[in-house]
Amino acid sequence: MQSNNVQRLTILGSTGSIGQSTLDVVRRSPERFQIHALVAGKNVESLARQIAEFRPEVAILASERSLPELRDSLRGLGAAEPELGFGPKAYVEAATSPECDTLMSAIVGVAGLEATYEAIKARKRIGLANKETLVAGGRLVMQAVQASGAELLPVDSEHNGAHQCFRAGRREEVTRLILTASGGPFRNTPREALAEVTPEQALNHPTWRMGPRITIDSATLMNKGFEVIEACWLFHLPVSQVEVVVHPQSTVHAMVEYNDGSVIAQVCATDMRMPIQYALTWPERAPAPVPRLDWTSSRTWDFHPPDFDKFPLLRLAYQSQEAGGTATCTLNAADEVAVEAFLAGEISFPAIAEVVEETLQSMPWREASCVDEILEVDQLSRQRARHLVARRSRHSALAAPRR
Repeated sequence: MQSNNVQRLTILGSTGSIGQSTLDVVRRSPERFQIHALVAGKNVESLARQIAEFRPEVAILASERSLPELRDSLRGLGAAEPELGFGPKAYVEAATSPECDTLMSAIVGVAGLEATYEAIKARKRIGLANKETLVAGGRLVMQAVQASGAELLPVDSEHNGAHQCFRAGRREEVTRLILTASGGPFRNTPREALAEVTPEQALNHPTWRMGPRITIDSATLMNKGFEVIEACWLFHLPVSQVEVVVHPQSTVHAMVEYNDGSVIAQVCATDMRMPIQYALTWPERAPAPVPRLDWTSSRTWDFHPPDFDKFPLLRLAYQSQEAGGTATCTLNAADEVAVEAFLAGEISFPAIAEVVEETLQSMPWREASCVDEILEVDQLSRQRARHLVARRSRHSALAAPRR
């Protein structure tokens, strides 16, 4: 880092919800943080406004076709134009640049895997909000962390909470990690009614405001399944030591049980700026970026076990992590395709799990030796899942009553 202790950040996914929350943390502490690079997908207008405010040295979009629009937007805002780039190679350059101290990895999907992996090899501090990095490539990523000595700090509220709970004792004293799940919008919906769920209903999360895919994954509990897989890699735990409990209030984010029966819980406001700031300032605890919990008000916390029959994707996540190899990569790829199909009205809500399970059953198992192999498995899994979606769509069309 610079001698003045200002952290220079590259944000992968700056226009998404995590990226925007990260920028708000930066906005509140300009003496601590400086933006080196902003990396976005297709949201040109939002990126232009961010460039105008935070004046990064570098700005990157997914496609070269978007660059003229970005230049026009910057001129309209009277903002200086930074060095511009596009595509995966530029992502990697921004993440590994000597001018970058910390990478906030917040792009949804495998698009952020290569840049995050290379940043780890370059020994950057990583604020990890991209699930696919560990779900698809956990073994390779953690081997790179060990080899390089990079700092990998989880940003997901549950893993961030677990990271804090683990500070209470020695790792060999831990008996289990407990991750909490809100249960999503359908925790009280009868299983037989899920076939009639609409995308609008599934996108109405009771606690968090997130992007479309993560919100649907929360409704199916797939998001919690991904977190189980991530936790195994982050904290070097067998899948048998990671449990999930439904906690609708979403105030307790994680709990760690120690061998003397003590359970340490991490509690804070349901605001992503809390774990983001923790990851950026660790091991220091900076003043809270959001209002503190009011302990003068009465409150009730509920905990109950998840329904694996009603939400089979959580079961599939446990099974995929147990299987190892590329199973979790296939799990993630198939889920992304199935969620997109559900949001497009091509398949039903329960069919998301059906597509994922059939994809897992039809894809051969193997152990990937590099990121390129992971990306290859990802693409093959997506192709298979799309085939299964198309087959379901055709059957649905044939079965529909004629008018």
